[in-house]
Amino acid sequence: MVIKKEMTGKQAYQKLTDLCAHSEHCQQEMIEKMRRWGVSEEEQAQVMERLVKERFVDDARFARAFIYDKIRYNKWGRRKVEQALWMKRIDDSISKPLLDEVDDDEYIRILQPMLKQKHKSIRAKSEYEATMKLIKFALSRGFGMDIIRQCIEVEDEDEFAE
Repeated sequence: MVIKKEMTGKQAYQKLTDLCAHSEHCQQEMIEKMRRWGVSEEEQAQVMERLVKERFVDDARFARAFIYDKIRYNKWGRRKVEQALWMKRIDDSISKPLLDEVDDDEYIRILQPMLKQKHKSIRAKSEYEATMKLIKFALSRGFGMDIIRQCIEVEDEDEFAE
């Protein structure tokens, strides 16, 4: 039988500052880690207060980095990013203005090449069926219908030009 040793607030603070020094994290992630480590709720609150006060944890800074990474590197659309931020309990008052900063052209630049690539691998009996599969794919990546429509219209125009 293994006895799980609970961590003190001081130990948790040290571990979390080391973690935050290497990458951005949100308050929810820190609380979840401390909960798993067996830190008491009272100590969790004290550690979080100190981490925020000393700017190791800043949800706005985290959200900005998260949005940038997920859109540019993971090629996610706005809806998927919004959902992920909601899951991390980032308040809408923080996330919405940051997401609004991302121009539709940025989403189009990301989605267009993905749709062209996906179109090559789609097996469909008609162009309509292929278009529906592309729309479903783009929706699953978190893109809105307005952006998808713009990209598909451009793709259709490119097909006729070839």
